[in-house]
This record gives sequence, C-alpha cells and structure tokens, in this order.
Amino acid sequence: MNKIKRSDFLIKPFLKRNNFRAFYQLIITFIPIISLWLIVSKIVYSPLSQITKGLLLIPILFLLTLLSSRIFSLMHDCGHNSLFENRFLNNLFGFFLGLLNGIPHKPWANDHAFHHKNNGNWEIYKGPVDVLSLEDYEILTRREKLIYKVSRHWLMLLPGGFFYLVIKARLGLILIFFNFIKSLIKESLKKIRKRNYIELIKIQSRITSPFSDYGDNFDELFELIANNLIVITGWIIMCKWLGAMFFLTFYSLILTFSAAIFICIFFIQHNYENAYASSTKNWDIIEGAISGSSNLDIPNWLNWFLADISFHSIHHLSERIPNYNLRACHKANLHLLQKSKILKLSDFPNCFKYIIWDSKNEDLIPIKS
Repeated sequence: MNKIKRSDFLIKPFLKRNNFRAFYQLIITFIPIISLWLIVSKIVYSPLSQITKGLLLIPILFLLTLLSSRIFSLMHDCGHNSLFENRFLNNLFGFFLGLLNGIPHKPWANDHAFHHKNNGNWEIYKGPVDVLSLEDYEILTRREKLIYKVSRHWLMLLPGGFFYLVIKARLGLILIFFNFIKSLIKESLKKIRKRNYIELIKIQSRITSPFSDYGDNFDELFELIANNLIVITGWIIMCKWLGAMFFLTFYSLILTFSAAIFICIFFIQHNYENAYASSTKNWDIIEGAISGSSNLDIPNWLNWFLADISFHSIHHLSERIPNYNLRACHKANLHLLQKSKILKLSDFPNCFKYIIWDSKNEDLIPIKS
C-alpha cells in the first residue's frame, strides 16, 4: 500500500477564511456570556434564599463553563491565524479572547505551534502533561513514581485547570520580575566593571520564567504584562459589581472546570491506546497527524462549544483550516483517515492510563501495577 502524502488530501478549498463567519462566531458566543452574567447579577441581588440562589446558579455555571471552553477554542484558531482573513484581526481578537480566560494569547500560541511542528515525535514533544519515557520512569524512586502517577490522574484536571487559568500567568509574571531583578543585581555590576555595556541590554535570558510558554521574548513579555494588568483590573471591577467573595469563587469555578475540559480534550486527542508515538529518527509528520491525533465522536452540541476541534487529524494536517470548515474537510477526506482513532465519551477515562512512552517499541503504555 502506498504511503499517504499531504497532497492526497483535499484541503485547499477549505482553507478560505471568512471575516463575516468569524465575527458571527464571536457574536453568538459573546451575547450568551453577557446575558448570563447579567442574570447572575439579578440572582445575586435578589431577595431569594441562599439555597434557591445556589440552585439557579448551577445551570448558569455549567453554561458559562462551556462558553469559556468555546472562547478558548476560538482563541486557539486566532493563534493559528485561521479565524479571520488577516493576521492583524487574529492577533487582536486572540488577545481579547485570551483576556476572558486569563491566558496571554501570543505566548500560548507560540508554545502551541511547537506542538504542531512535532506532533507524534515523543522524543521532542512529551505531550500536554510531559510524559516520561519508560527508561526515565524506571529510574525514579518509589515515592517519585507515586507522585508521577498521581499527578497525571484524571482527577488532577481540576487543580491543574485552576492553576492553568487562574494562577499560571500571574505567577509567571511575578517570577519573571524577581528573576529579572536578581539578574540585574548579580550581573550588571560585573559587566559595568568590565565596561561590557552592550551585554547590559541583552536581557532576554533574564525574562524567562520557569514556564516554557511565557516570557521567551519581549513580545511575549509585553503581552504577559498587558494581559495581567487588564485581567486583574477586570477582576477588581467584577468584584465591586458582584461582591469579591462571590465573584472570585464563582469565576474560579468557571475557569477551573473550563480548563479541565480543554486540557482533557487535548490530552485524549494524543494519549490513547496504539497512538502514533515515534522517535525522531522514524518520525513522519503526516503519520503523526493521521495516527497520532484522535477524532472525537461526541454530540453536536458539545462540538459547538469546542468549535469542532474534534476533527483533529485534519486540524493537524493543516492548522490553517478555520474551525467552521473542519467538519466539511474531515468528511471530504474520510477515505484517507481510516487509520485515525475515533473516541467516544466513554473512551475518555481509559486514555489517562497512557502516560509512559516506550521509546524502544515507539508506543504509549500504561504504568505497570
């Protein structure tokens, strides 16, 4: 059987972006979000009992969580320069969509691009939870193995989600600031004494935080600072409107559950039984897209909230396909996607077992009991 090539796929007709469709997607997402927050304010300031308020807020929490996931999915499209027709609009709206979830768009998009360039090459890209190779896992102590196993359990999606959206960007900026000050104190005087003034302005290495996707260059640093200033200001305004205790609790729950959803989706779309898990030597980017990216058989209403990212093999074959064309492109190329994994909701829990990369057999495997 001949090896499938990118040119075999019908992709070009689906690359066309449309500003009208992009704006329409934003409008039908923003209107429900604004409406739901107005309803929340009515409930908060109503004379109803606390129990009644809580019962009324539960479905709103559910909807706002899903809409937050949709916001992330649309931001993801902007990061690929695929939602709008030009890069300026994608960058502009990517920035504002990132604000709603507390994510600096440009740093996230740059880091995500690395994933696309290396998908299926587990020697370079270790997946969304940084999977260990079998060799590295086996040299861990018993305590370290337990920590590794627990930290990658599906229940960690909740604290992981809270950290990812609520804490990470804020902590990243704090760490960058302290690392920068520390570096200035430690190195600047030394360079001044040596009259090495040019080196004083080469501070890129000083602005890098422990998070690979924040602060890698001045553009990322600028967006990280702008994101934090606007996000925290927005949080203060919302606290004054709805009350600090209520807003911080309610919004943290939305972000936590929302992040848990898209981290889960991202994980199961690349970690599953018999997923393509090559070494650099044998890696093929087309095979990584077809056999290293699962496609999800989930209800259409849930697909809407995920902006059709369920059609993931096609997305990895060409990340420039707008989300509103993914489904049609997937259907047009079904005959070439026979090797692609299809997962149902009931399959999701089993995917979280595959957290070890067997480099010898080029496979993802569960931890042996």
